Amino acid sequence: MVYYIVKVLLSSVIIVLISEISKRSSLLGSILASVPLVSVMAIIWIYLETKDIQKIASLSSGIFWLVIPSLGFFVLLPYLLKKQVDFWISMGISVIAMVLFYFIMIFVLEKFGIRL
Repeated sequence: MVYYIVKVLLSSVIIVLISEISKRSSLLGSILASVPLVSVMAIIWIYLETKDIQKIASLSSGIFWLVIPSLGFFVLLPYLLKKQVDFWISMGISVIAMVLFYFIMIFVLEKFGIRL
């Protein structure tokens, strides 16, 4: 139980830290947020808990392929915000588009024999 509390607290602290730094410097916040901290932490947690190298390799490969459609979110959101679309509407549209991009990517990958 203590282990899970440590995981939650450490993960939360990193998210809050990036959020607070971003308030002061968009550039530094962007750099920190762009580092795949969540992925690295997940990989470390899985290794510590299971030592299952195949599971880590599979997760890492899946992350690689699914980063591509997630980039659509980061293109669409600033575009909509610059067009003066309400923040929450922009966020919703961007998230929905990203989910659609995920489904499209998974469909395309399966056509090439790549299963996630």
